[in-house]
Amino acid sequence: MSDSLERLYQAVIAARDLDPATSRTARLFQRGPAKMAKKLAEEAIEVVIDAVNGKTDAVVRESADLLYNLTVLWAAAGVKPEDVWREMARREHMLGIAEKLPKSTVKPPKAIPDKATSAKALPKAVTPPAVRRRIVALEGRSLRKRH
Repeated sequence: MSDSLERLYQAVIAARDLDPATSRTARLFQRGPAKMAKKLAEEAIEVVIDAVNGKTDAVVRESADLLYNLTVLWAAAGVKPEDVWREMARREHMLGIAEKLPKSTVKPPKAIPDKATSAKALPKAVTPPAVRRRIVALEGRSLRKRH
């Protein structure tokens, strides 16, 4: 899969300077990051709606659109696929690939608030869960619960 996203990323980079009249990718780059983000959000919502409605084929199609728009936004932000894979490897090492890092692992902001900043404006610390199990997918085995 990462090879497919790498090829998509390279194609997006190659298309960003094409004629916006004929290239959707070039048009997105011309319109800027806000438009890219809006398109990404729209595709994510479409995936969610189709998943909730049990439309598997539509989820597949919309997921491909979602990955395309995510890749366009990565390119605009200067993020490379290998940057994301590196972060995923870091998370897998910490908790297992099937877990999302708790918010408490996010580094705090470097800036120290001045006296004018109220305590209410500061984010609350998140207490990490007491126990986390590392989940690893085994090749050829389903991770679904059996009833």
